Amino acid sequence: MSTIVPTIIDAQHPAAGTALEAWRRRELLFFLVWRDLKVRYKQTALGVAWAVLQPLATTVVFSIFFGRLAQMPSDGVPYPLFAFTALVPWTYFSSATAQGSNALVTSQALVSKVYFPRMLIPLASVVTPLVDAGVSLVVLGALSAWYGHVPSVAVVWLPAFAALAVATAFGVVLFLSALNVMYRDVRYVLPFLTQLWMFATPVAYPASLLPDQWRWIYALNPMVSVVEGFRWALLGTTVLDAPMLAASTSAAAIAVGLGTWYFRRLETTFADVI
Repeated sequence: MSTIVPTIIDAQHPAAGTALEAWRRRELLFFLVWRDLKVRYKQTALGVAWAVLQPLATTVVFSIFFGRLAQMPSDGVPYPLFAFTALVPWTYFSSATAQGSNALVTSQALVSKVYFPRMLIPLASVVTPLVDAGVSLVVLGALSAWYGHVPSVAVVWLPAFAALAVATAFGVVLFLSALNVMYRDVRYVLPFLTQLWMFATPVAYPASLLPDQWRWIYALNPMVSVVEGFRWALLGTTVLDAPMLAASTSAAAIAVGLGTWYFRRLETTFADVI
């Protein structure tokens, strides 16, 4: 920490707070991510295993109620594999938004005492859950092997869909973290909104249930293309098309733009209000 503080204090010039300045202070981003990881798993008995317990438990519940009892279609893929593939990016997104929306408030001491690009705090909250997502992908690989499924060459597109998930989470977190500084109601409303968002995303069901002409509108929720993109890249499903991907990419770009604008608008008040 002692080697980073001088760099933070030196950031008090007109360029501070911009995306360029945030990139120049990327060593601070690494420090914040490392801090979040240590705090998350400190004094836990299972450690990183918690990263896969939630999607695994949810997969079991979905498999029983949606796969077996409701006979939900799964695009020709075994339902547990179908559900877990979707839960990997969704769990990342829900974790990133939950942590990121409260990131500025939990970093109150840092925000109020020294100046640095505040955007690095929500960015760290979006980057940190990628470690958990990576662990979940390893488990997904084992589950795919169990069912005898081998991904096609489409798997090379997986980082692109992961980047879309990160961009979507970052846009949402920028807006919510700034809003949470002003109104602490956000932490109470967010779990409910996240639950609604999950049902508006094809996690437990396939997007193929929707008529073709409505799918691009449905894909204005960027997580639709993220989830279907993961399934296409890893399982070979073919629901995702160009209009859906264009709608989701545009919506994610708008979310990042609006989130950045709102965050920068309130950034100068954080130290006083928080």
